[in-house]
Amino acid sequence: MAYECKTGPAAELRFDSAAEGTFSGYASVFGEPDSYGDVIQPGAFRGTLEGRSTGPAMFWNHDPAQPVGVWTSVAEDRRGLAVTGRLVTETRAGAEAFALLKAGAVNGLSIGFRARNAKRSKGGTRVLTDIDLVEISLVTLPAASNARVTSVRHAVQPARNAAFIQAARRAATALKG
Repeated sequence: MAYECKTGPAAELRFDSAAEGTFSGYASVFGEPDSYGDVIQPGAFRGTLEGRSTGPAMFWNHDPAQPVGVWTSVAEDRRGLAVTGRLVTETRAGAEAFALLKAGAVNGLSIGFRARNAKRSKGGTRVLTDIDLVEISLVTLPAASNARVTSVRHAVQPARNAAFIQAARRAATALKG
């Protein structure tokens, strides 16, 4: 049984033992300049996503020596590059990344890519229209300020289930009046 607890306007924490270590967010947001002056246009990831049978690599801070999980879904939507991944919590790096995500100490996402097609705007901004996506990393400080993890799932300890359910029911009853 899954339970949901909102932790902020854009973030949520879900309890579900089957999905422990799963998280979602945006690895890139369209139309917003990053700290390098790049702006990614809608459709920029289309070619790399259509031609790939597996997702990009998932690293810790862009370090290829520190894989921390796998991307289970990578797709463009109206806002940007929406991603869902699963940390491999059986590894030390995956377990540490999971602990930091749950605590809210880390919530940034960042892409590693090669620009296949780009142009310069009149203001000097590089506008990326075709990207070869190599990897997506969990990072402390993303180059794109809105590239963030928006939800994290983890298991509820069985001994705490009953107390949690009772508290949730009391809260729901109190809200109903």
